[in-house]
Amino acid sequence: MTTADTLFHPDLLAKYSANGPRYTSYPTALQFRDEFEPADYLRAAADPGASDTDLSLYVHIPFCDTVCFYCGCNRIATKNRAHARPYLDLLKREMALQAACFDTRRPVSQLHWGGGTPTFLSHDEMAELMAATREHFALRPDDAGEYSIEVDPREASPATIEHLRKLGFNRLSLGVQDFDPRVQQAINRIQPFGLTASVMQAARDNGFHSIGVDLIYGLPHQTADSFSRTLDTMLELAPERLSVFAYAHMPQLFKMQRQMDEATLPSPSMRLAILQRVIERLTGAGYVYIGMDHFALPSDELARAQRQRTLQRNFQGYSTRAQCDLIGLGASSIGKVGDVYAQNAKDLPAYTAAIEAGKLAITRGVKLTAEDRLRRDVITQLMCNLELRFDEVEAAHGIRFTQTFEPELARLRDFEEDGLVSLTSDRLVVQTAGRMLVRNIAMVFDGYLRQQGGQHRLERFSRTV
Repeated sequence: MTTADTLFHPDLLAKYSANGPRYTSYPTALQFRDEFEPADYLRAAADPGASDTDLSLYVHIPFCDTVCFYCGCNRIATKNRAHARPYLDLLKREMALQAACFDTRRPVSQLHWGGGTPTFLSHDEMAELMAATREHFALRPDDAGEYSIEVDPREASPATIEHLRKLGFNRLSLGVQDFDPRVQQAINRIQPFGLTASVMQAARDNGFHSIGVDLIYGLPHQTADSFSRTLDTMLELAPERLSVFAYAHMPQLFKMQRQMDEATLPSPSMRLAILQRVIERLTGAGYVYIGMDHFALPSDELARAQRQRTLQRNFQGYSTRAQCDLIGLGASSIGKVGDVYAQNAKDLPAYTAAIEAGKLAITRGVKLTAEDRLRRDVITQLMCNLELRFDEVEAAHGIRFTQTFEPELARLRDFEEDGLVSLTSDRLVVQTAGRMLVRNIAMVFDGYLRQQGGQHRLERFSRTV
């Protein structure tokens, strides 16, 4: 059984902690090129060989009523709800443009609205957007798809939750971060416990399949004891999934983070103490440690998918729907179609100009090489399965694993000596002690980090612990 004692080794976490990718894609977005040719995306979308592959849709709603100081997402802060109407019209036009590129008889097995704050839209606007989605794509009628939405409890009444269920959503992702009033004040996110509890109860009353909650450690004024109280309160609500992210303080990239007093941020030793409490509380409460910062009840789809070795990574994190082609809709959205990643214009004016001109809003991306596909497979298996079977990689890519990755296997010897991985002639297994450092293990196989300047660019990523 995985316990806090087997997972948490402060000396090893301190030794290996570094900046590194979260590998929601490989290559990561740092390798996306502005000179990317959208024709590659169109060819991948039209590939007849993909007709048996389901589709996944991501819709980005960038608006927020207020700004949380810690946030690094692509969002637009405004209290003017009228801004939603022109953006909604653009999304509907983009859907028509994207649908023309695909065989839309392919079922949509995964749908996610993210932000920003998707519930910034009115009930009527959300219904209109879902109706447009059904018009252009084959949404499943049987509630078997994984249709999720990010919800800010400050923006969602029980009536909103009921409305979302009627629209077809069956999973919720709730932002909470911390229940401590002092922390909430410092991050400009006042969210009384009652709001969160009310939304979660409404979700259960309306038959949502799963509730996920986001927490963040490393925020101003947090201590191990204060965050323990947040964890204990959250465990009483018993969400199916918990994501406990480490706050990445990068004020040089995200200006709103400058609104927080750096002197109030917990020290590195306190961050580790908080992380230890997280591991103790959640594993002690029966949650399965999926990897990185994700936990799930044993009955949840994430835990089942990991046991069945069907877990995947995409731009929303861990996913249970393997091998879908992902269509990104809205400003800054990223799609993955075949061996192509493509990202829309990040700023609203450029996105608007493209859609109004009747063109896809893609401005950057990358077409994977054979080497990229190989390394993506290796990294994905490590991140999701915590195990790499050499014969499977060899059969899929026509290589001799130990020859192709001889330098990488040599670099893993230090990890092996520290008990983070085990290496045999036919497989690499991430040990329990290495699960919290799986990003570091995956980085060994990242070909771009070995290139000139690759290590220097790591400062653009968050800390692995």
